[in-house]
Amino acid sequence: MSTVVEDRVIENAHVPPPPPRPQGPAPGPVEAERPTRDILRRAVKAAGGTVHRRFHDPAEVQLCTLMNIKTGGCSEDCSYCAQSTRYQTGVKAQRVEPVEAVLEAARTAKANGSTRFCMGAAWRDMRGRKNSLKNIRAMVEGVRALDMEVCVTLGMIDDQQARELKEAGLTAYNHNVDTSREFYPSVITTRTYDERLKTLSHVRDAGINVCSGGILGLGERAEDHIGLLHTVSTLPSHPESFPVNALVPIKGTPLGDKNPIEFTAILRTISTARILMPSTIIRIAAGRKTMSEEKQALCFMAGANAIFTGEKMLTTECNGWDEDGEMFKRWGLVPMKSFEKSAKPQPEL
Repeated sequence: MSTVVEDRVIENAHVPPPPPRPQGPAPGPVEAERPTRDILRRAVKAAGGTVHRRFHDPAEVQLCTLMNIKTGGCSEDCSYCAQSTRYQTGVKAQRVEPVEAVLEAARTAKANGSTRFCMGAAWRDMRGRKNSLKNIRAMVEGVRALDMEVCVTLGMIDDQQARELKEAGLTAYNHNVDTSREFYPSVITTRTYDERLKTLSHVRDAGINVCSGGILGLGERAEDHIGLLHTVSTLPSHPESFPVNALVPIKGTPLGDKNPIEFTAILRTISTARILMPSTIIRIAAGRKTMSEEKQALCFMAGANAIFTGEKMLTTECNGWDEDGEMFKRWGLVPMKSFEKSAKPQPEL
């Protein structure tokens, strides 16, 4: 895959030609651009991409689908979220989806090539939600019966709830730390950073894979990207997966008018995450819809090896299965099989 992707990215990259030579015939357009393209080729193969090729099959990318099983009505004040009751975003609170409706969505996802099915619920935590937990356990069991990986994101959970989800067959639990510890209070005040880390501890102790990442473009600085990566990479064990989200501004939220983060910041985060956590699956999550295919290919070359695909990502638009299928064909990518991470650990980097 690497040669195919590199060639197509380099040929499609918008790189200005070098200045004309003072003497001799002027080079043609292809010859003029070649030195700069060679530099770009070397750059995208460096660091994170090199580590990625040693630990993973670079041609494989996992297709994941995320379903909102409980929309809106959340009491928290996450500044980026359309589902908070504190903001006027037009999202209406709904009850938990019926089990069969969720399983039907999972079957559709599998039929379209997804091997991981994720379910999200908009609430603070699982306290007092015994009936909901019972239904979610049934959803987990049903998705696993389809031979799919299953992940949930249900806010804060305690150790007993984590054990129940493990017994149901849960593959992974997503609980993002969002950003650095220092910047976090600027984004959320209703849940502390340490509360997030405590939930991750319960998940890990129950034997469930940890899925934890962050959101870029919240108004943070580059130092906060480093802080985010430091937090996640220095957990007792590296997470099974690290989602990289780019803020999708939602009208009505405090961050609704934010300008998009520069793509280079996303690429640096992916590459650095790959170096720090060589065996972790790095997932391009929210914000991918705005990326060109060339930018997505650069993400794959830097170390990303999973994407979210389907109809929606919670309340935001998502690239569709057909669209991603065509992209895979053009770039020589193949879907990663369920439970096969294609890791190729080496003794040393």
